[in-house]
Amino acid sequence: MIPAAFDYKRAGSADEAIALLGEYGEDAKLLAGGHSLLPLMKYRLASPAVLIDIGRLSDLSYIREDGDVVRIGALTRHRDIEISELLKSQVGLLPEVAGHVGDPQVRHRGTIGGSLAHGDPASDLPSAILALRATLVIKGPNGTREVSSDDFFTGFLETAVGPDELLTEIIVSKTPNATFGFQKFNRRAQDWAIVGCSVIVNNGSCGVGLVNMDSRPVRAAGVESAIAGGASAADGAASAADGCEPPTDLNASVEYRQHLARVLVRRALETAGK
Repeated sequence: MIPAAFDYKRAGSADEAIALLGEYGEDAKLLAGGHSLLPLMKYRLASPAVLIDIGRLSDLSYIREDGDVVRIGALTRHRDIEISELLKSQVGLLPEVAGHVGDPQVRHRGTIGGSLAHGDPASDLPSAILALRATLVIKGPNGTREVSSDDFFTGFLETAVGPDELLTEIIVSKTPNATFGFQKFNRRAQDWAIVGCSVIVNNGSCGVGLVNMDSRPVRAAGVESAIAGGASAADGAASAADGCEPPTDLNASVEYRQHLARVLVRRALETAGK
């Protein structure tokens, strides 16, 4: 499997990457870690005429405290999130989920921004971003804007990042006393989740993110409301599939995914102490 021919440009800064996106338009794609884009190119599901390499922009790789939030650069690698002591103490759900992404090779090369901007409905990290109600910072030719996680994933492999924009940062609130759980069901350890979920419980509130339960990653609002109202894990998880339109494929039917969502959310809630 060989990708179609393409030109290669290496950006020296975020501004240069945005300028190159503006120059080449929809013919261009950004390359960070490459674990999302390159497989699509090999299968000819994506055939960009130009690859803009941003993988060496070190100024977009960081994990920093900023008052009540933690700021994470979009080019921060999964492994750095997995082992971050700051995140483990302040936003424990995120390193927990990052540690389940792919295999060690993927985690040492892949980036959180690349994973999120790809918008795969079966990817692990979007579930955590949704549960945490993160804010995503997007930079374009007209400046910088912030988008909530609820508005970031817009469709199948589609996000709020425009064709001439770059995801630069993820902002998550500190939740040092929160309890959390992550569950996913797959055939092999490195496979995409057939269904996955992230749960966080903090001061009576609850966040639940689901993956591979719709055309995009989604929040389980019914579960969140039920747990906030004092429901047990079993009772809260009963509504995990409500409002979702899960796909059917060789791995699972709609009904099976609905069942998995209820089971996995219950397990994650129980891990979180509900």
